[in-house]
Amino acid sequence: MENYDSIRLNWEEKGSGEPLVLLHGNGEDTSYFVNQMDWFAARGYRVLAVDTRGHGKSPRGTAPFVFETFARDLREFLDRQGLTKVHLLGFSDGGNIAITFALAYPRYLKSLILDGANLDPSGMAPSFQRPVVWAYRAAKFKARFFSWARPKVELLNLIVNHPNIPAERLSAITAPTLVLAGTQDIILEEHTRLIHRSIPGSLLKILPGDHFIAAKESEAFNTAVLDFLGSAGAKEES
Repeated sequence: MENYDSIRLNWEEKGSGEPLVLLHGNGEDTSYFVNQMDWFAARGYRVLAVDTRGHGKSPRGTAPFVFETFARDLREFLDRQGLTKVHLLGFSDGGNIAITFALAYPRYLKSLILDGANLDPSGMAPSFQRPVVWAYRAAKFKARFFSWARPKVELLNLIVNHPNIPAERLSAITAPTLVLAGTQDIILEEHTRLIHRSIPGSLLKILPGDHFIAAKESEAFNTAVLDFLGSAGAKEES
């Protein structure tokens, strides 16, 4: 990637065992997974929650603020940790990073969990997308005069103009995959089902709740993920 600069991502870690890497959503940080860290650590996983570039305590750097950059950052992070096979769980924009990563660096994946991910902006409910578009336009105008508005423009740009992943590309994903969403998610259910149908052999779980089921419905979310991780491990060993 042109203009790519290596940075060191911030992360939080709990437990030991098989590595489970958690990727948060737009504008968030590792604290989103407060209800997952200890829970999965207590069940035999080495849980690593990572701050995306320009989020939390991870530096912004100078590379383009796009999912391809974030995927390369994650690959470098795994290499520094000596991790060659991981369970990767991505929420929202973290799910979009996880899809991008799975397509670019498949050899690192033991399994893939996508929570509230989307392939393009049309996958989001118009009632959510419209206000974000207006906020993006307002932030772009302010950024012409005020430097403090520029980070907001970058974050909103990820929602308004990205990602752009053709559904047919998902057929290349071979890792065991769980596709998750809430019944009242900002991601349209048909779009979530499209992701599920496009990934060979993937499982689908639509859980009661909104976009933030990992935080608000953590017991149901964690149980669904743990059941999948057990079946993914058995599938790999068989």
